[in-house]
Amino acid sequence: MLSLYPYFEFERLITILGIESSCDDTSAAVIRDGVILSNVIASQAVHERYGGVVPELASRAHQQNIIPVVYDALKQAGIDKAELSAIAFTRGPGLLGSLLVGTSFAKGFSSALNIPMIDVNHLQAHVLAHFIKEDENDTNQPKFPFLCLLVSGGNSQIILVKSHHDMEIIGQTIDDAAGEAFDKCAKVMGLGYPGGPIVDKLTKDGDAEKFKFSKPRIDGFDYSFSGLKTSFLYFLRDELKNDTDFIEKNKADLCASLQKTIVDILMDKLYKAAKELKIKEVAVAGGVSANSGLRKAFEDYSKRYGWKIHIPKFAYTTDNAAMVAISGYYKYLNGEFCGYDTVPYARVSI
Repeated sequence: MLSLYPYFEFERLITILGIESSCDDTSAAVIRDGVILSNVIASQAVHERYGGVVPELASRAHQQNIIPVVYDALKQAGIDKAELSAIAFTRGPGLLGSLLVGTSFAKGFSSALNIPMIDVNHLQAHVLAHFIKEDENDTNQPKFPFLCLLVSGGNSQIILVKSHHDMEIIGQTIDDAAGEAFDKCAKVMGLGYPGGPIVDKLTKDGDAEKFKFSKPRIDGFDYSFSGLKTSFLYFLRDELKNDTDFIEKNKADLCASLQKTIVDILMDKLYKAAKELKIKEVAVAGGVSANSGLRKAFEDYSKRYGWKIHIPKFAYTTDNAAMVAISGYYKYLNGEFCGYDTVPYARVSI
């Protein structure tokens, strides 16, 4: 872990460049002493026509985007590259081709500037996004220990966060993730990609009590969403036999009912965990944390059970380099650097 940098003298100002390239968003951000200076994201519209991310196209787009994105991040931060203390990059999990672009750039930049590299776990970075400060006076960060519900297209986990460097998964999906359930059910309705935001938008005009879908009965704090997807598919199949325009006529109600079911499943287990562990400080992270229904549920539970909740800014919900930079900042303080032999990994846990 300290292979290249056995000793590193901390400067008064610690400035970290973060690089995120785990999937289809190329992002770079600059954080100085925990305060965000810039966060630039280049999204890839090329995947929309395919109804999902195409790995080869994603890696090519990262190669095109990464230098302009880093340039813009440094420019917006108002700093020169010579002021950087270290470069942090997402090592995994993610798409290997995409991760290789970010990892390779980090190695080249680190070598050219003679500054340390810091490898970051993408899942931990989502959790640590709550510690990004908007300015020096920002003190709205969670207190340890706290629970974090990490929900995205690939993950649905309840994490017990004991410190910046110590996290434990106490519950997770045993099959599909919540975000995947949103996207696949949306695809069945012909709503396009990504489906989650579309469902959320249509929900505003729908009746969440109109339709009932099955909820899993899983022990402990674990989740399951495959049964819900199957239930939703069979329900539509049966209704379309009687009315071929059923989806079009009931689109908003279907979306509202689906969203309510997914949010209820997520919150039921989170509440159970918080109650058993006697924890009142609860956070949410990941792409699905942008969902309006989930955010409202957090606010409702806060009022009902006295939770102190932490909901990220929309800019920090999806994949972004700011969360990578803040993770790198805390690893920098802990003296955790990596060498040039570091390789990305497609799968990893917290």
